[in-house]
Amino acid sequence: MSSLVIVDYGMANLRSVQKAFEKFGHAALITSDPNRVAEADKVVLPGVGAFRDAIARLRDGGLAPPLVEHVRSGKPFLGICLGLQMLFTTSYEDGEHRGLDVFPGEVIRFGDTPGLKVPHMGWNQLRLRQPAAIFRDLPETPSVYFVHSYYVVPKDRSIIAAETDYPTPFTSAICHENVSATQFHPEKSQSVGLKMLRNFAAL
Repeated sequence: MSSLVIVDYGMANLRSVQKAFEKFGHAALITSDPNRVAEADKVVLPGVGAFRDAIARLRDGGLAPPLVEHVRSGKPFLGICLGLQMLFTTSYEDGEHRGLDVFPGEVIRFGDTPGLKVPHMGWNQLRLRQPAAIFRDLPETPSVYFVHSYYVVPKDRSIIAAETDYPTPFTSAICHENVSATQFHPEKSQSVGLKMLRNFAAL
């Protein structure tokens, strides 16, 4: 079985992601060791909280270079929530902060819309825009669980794998070559989310 690591930089409920993989018998190692990340066959980068703190912890822990190298090597990579946002160039959460710049684009806040709560929290539907390996054998409009106030705006719209309305469409997942990343939380999205994680583990 190929090695799968979940990156620990102190800002995610890592155990819930690990338990989700364990539910279908796939071992996943939680690690903050850059060498383990560099050696892994598959990497999962989860995250909750503020972009500025997360990207600082990745860099301070020496995790940013092996993550970027993993992506460039063509090995499977899955980002979850902040793990999606940090792949982009710039976030405007509490100032302006540089991301990993794997993909050109920005991370912006939902606008103020009467009757619409920010953060966007709870279940919402995906509108799948392109075939992605993690979406294999899913229903046409799967429902998944979100908790976020910011979302990504990719410069290259061809990488958008799914959109969700709140109330206008935003990017809820991307897919490009070996990289998949979701704004929602597969580990909290019951059978649909587990299917996505199983699909990723099978890559």
